[in-house]
Order: sequence, then C-alpha cells, then structure tokens
Amino acid sequence: MSNASITKTTPEWNTINWAKVQRKVFKLQKRIFQAVRSGNKVKAKKLQKLLLKSHYAKLLATRKVTQDNQGKKTAGVDGKKALRPNQRLKLVDELRLEGYKAKHSDEFDTGPS
Repeated sequence: MSNASITKTTPEWNTINWAKVQRKVFKLQKRIFQAVRSGNKVKAKKLQKLLLKSHYAKLLATRKVTQDNQGKKTAGVDGKKALRPNQRLKLVDELRLEGYKAKHSDEFDTGPS
C-alpha cells in the first residue's frame, strides 16, 4: 500500500485528536470491565474482540510504543529506532492480530468483592 493512499483515508498523524482516541478506547475498556464484573461472559468476549479490531486502539497502541514509552528510541526486532508519522500510520493500517485468542472470562480477576 502506498503512503498516499493511507493519508487519504486516515488523518495526518499530527492532526489526530488524541483525547478523543483515548476516550473511545477507555470507554470500550470500561464496558469490558463492567460486562466481566456483572458476569456477562458472552458480552465481555464480544467487546474484547471489538477492542482488538478497533482502529482507535491500534492508533493508541502505536502511539504509546513509538512515542510515549521510555524505550521508544531503542531499536526493535526490525532494527528501526524511530518512525516518521507516515510510517506510524502505515503500521496502524497493517496491524492485525490474526490467531489471537482472548483470555477466557473465567480467568479474569475482578478484584475484591
């Protein structure tokens, strides 16, 4: 995929409303927590899948790994130390979690009752 097609469908990295992205991800995480806490395992699993596929979650994860983390300037397994904004957008677009299995709902610790 070319960089031009990414920027046509996705806003420029520097113009993304990060507060909105964080709100959307937090809201979905909160819904997962509430479903687990209420014992609704089916709903929790569906929401987990939704979070894994969420464009907002991918944006936030990419930002945390490439900009916010302390080790952001440490080379990864690909040998790259830093990504330009257009490379970050490409990474978000290519991020897939195929074959990932969410933790079974019985394994969640909802904390003290």
